[in-house]
Amino acid sequence: MNIVVGVTGGIAAYKTVHLVRLLTKAGHDVTVVPTADALRFVGLPTWEAISRHPVTTSVHDDVAKVRHVALGQAAELVVVAPATANTLAKMAAGLADDLLGTTLLATEAPVLVAPAMHAEMWRHPATQANMGTLRERGVHVVGPADGELAGGDSGPGRMAEPEEVFAAAQALLTPGDLAGVRVVVSAGGTREPIDPVRFLGNRSSGRQGVALAAEAAARGAEVTLVAANVSGDVREAARHPGIRVVTVGTAAELSAAMAEAGADAQVVVMAAAVADYRPVEVSARKLTKDTGGVPPIELVENEDIVAGLAAARRAGQLVIAFAAETPEDEAEMLDRARAKQQRKGVDLLVVNEVGWDRGFERAENTVHILGPGGTAAGTASGSKREVAAAVWDAIVRER
Repeated sequence: MNIVVGVTGGIAAYKTVHLVRLLTKAGHDVTVVPTADALRFVGLPTWEAISRHPVTTSVHDDVAKVRHVALGQAAELVVVAPATANTLAKMAAGLADDLLGTTLLATEAPVLVAPAMHAEMWRHPATQANMGTLRERGVHVVGPADGELAGGDSGPGRMAEPEEVFAAAQALLTPGDLAGVRVVVSAGGTREPIDPVRFLGNRSSGRQGVALAAEAAARGAEVTLVAANVSGDVREAARHPGIRVVTVGTAAELSAAMAEAGADAQVVVMAAAVADYRPVEVSARKLTKDTGGVPPIELVENEDIVAGLAAARRAGQLVIAFAAETPEDEAEMLDRARAKQQRKGVDLLVVNEVGWDRGFERAENTVHILGPGGTAAGTASGSKREVAAAVWDAIVRER
């Protein structure tokens, strides 16, 4: 495939060297189009050496071949990595003051961007508005990740790793193994109100569920993401033309949303952490210390949402559950998982160990995947997107 890789002026340009190497090793014909500022971070000889093509930033080079238009016309995919805030703004405005800008305007191929910038720049309303404009035009987005940034800062804005950008590019070039499949994924943690201020909840950030939704969309699925109390920064990772987001708060709201979205879905993945109990009564006013003593809170058990989905599933529909455990060892964790899988009646169960320093609110995860009858269907460890890929591999094998 003929791929144009645009490189813009950010320190993350060093990652794009590895991305170009991955693309060329996969057999693609890659032309690198850097901006002038990008060459301050990685020099022209490097781009020419790994792409095996001449590299220029100017619209005035190779004029006889009308290169400023021909590159975009011939491309089957254009990737911009890193995509700085400035570049995203120029793309949204349709500016074409360099070779990358003219290439982007001249192409009718899919465009994939990997944003990279400081967290404040990513959160800025102007950047978010530009991203909204680009998504409406069908531009595909991978990342940014939440992590360490230049200068020792940390937050959303870190460019996705080259392997993740490569996977997103490959998905756009070839029909995914989930093309046309309707998928519902839940993410986050439910909150059961005690009063207008307090609630019973859990530590789930929603990162794993959002990663599952993003991976499914990248593989061609039509995805509904039911997000329970997922922060904006986490949910941002699920921005994709193939993902519809439904926001819920409580277990009852999650149950209703999953039942509605799952009615015509072919795969239902229950990754959200559901509160096991809710208060029998919810105070209309904040409970205060001056009411006299510690107020008793009577609890009632919430319904088992995933068991209900499994019991109501149609022929051919797959239902997948997640389980978070705090076992003494791996053997105990798998025993608990198999018992839970049988009790709930799901097709696959994904189990991971959680604790104060693992599982929840972390960028990485380690899981065991159990297939029908509790058989081992795989393990995965790494970023939550890498874990999501392994889970979908196991699901695809069962379809």
